[in-house]
Amino acid sequence: MPTIATNGINLYYELHGRGPALVLIPGLGYNGWMYSHMIPGLAEHFQVISIDNRGSGLSDKPAGPYTAQMLAADVIGLLDAFDLPKAHIVGHSMGGFIAQALAIDYPDRVDRLVLSATNFGGPHHVPITPPAMAVLTDVSGNPIERLRRGIVISTAPGFAENNPEFIESWVQYRVAHPIDPAGYQAQLAIGLGLLSEAASFEHKLGRVTAPTLVLFGEHDAVVPPGNAELLAAKLPNARVEILPNAGHVFPFETPEAANQAITRFLLE
Repeated sequence: MPTIATNGINLYYELHGRGPALVLIPGLGYNGWMYSHMIPGLAEHFQVISIDNRGSGLSDKPAGPYTAQMLAADVIGLLDAFDLPKAHIVGHSMGGFIAQALAIDYPDRVDRLVLSATNFGGPHHVPITPPAMAVLTDVSGNPIERLRRGIVISTAPGFAENNPEFIESWVQYRVAHPIDPAGYQAQLAIGLGLLSEAASFEHKLGRVTAPTLVLFGEHDAVVPPGNAELLAAKLPNARVEILPNAGHVFPFETPEAANQAITRFLLE
């Protein structure tokens, strides 16, 4: 099992492909599997380093709470272990919080930055839609029923109905690889720790030196795409791309389109 010792933990990683280093940081409760449909295409151009954040997958799960800055330091230890002065960084959803902290605190270690389906925290971002909030906080039914409801609301309208076999494989993966409850709660603290304006990244993003792509799904109900322009307005060198027919989890829904957008940006 490939792990490196960083920031007091053992961090699981996988390497794919050759080329400029590209680190993929997954979202809340997910391990590197979240990018499994994107990795083959990205590995044609980059050395892809997929990680399991602390608290998830095969990485250590020390007691929380965690912060975005803590997990950013985990990634820096990974770069140090591979003797990489800098790398491209992709962070999705909660992973986007980690990517922002990394680009703010370690600007010289980030080549290009992709902020994917995320926001800057604080009171001024566009919050989760009421329908998505209702679904994701509904604890009725058994865990499988709750998981299925969460997948449906996190994907574009019609995606789940049109891709039943894929949804079933998604559910079966989660059943076979259950989320560690304590690790999930520790990761959840990352977003909760950014709720105040002072703690948020809103007024710190001006320190980001890396060219940045802000990438969103057109139908994201969990982190609405209105956050894309808000992020770009705070970043010194950013552009926005909205993926059509995609929701919050476009690494599963439209991996080819996401890869094309990321590859164009990173190789220009």
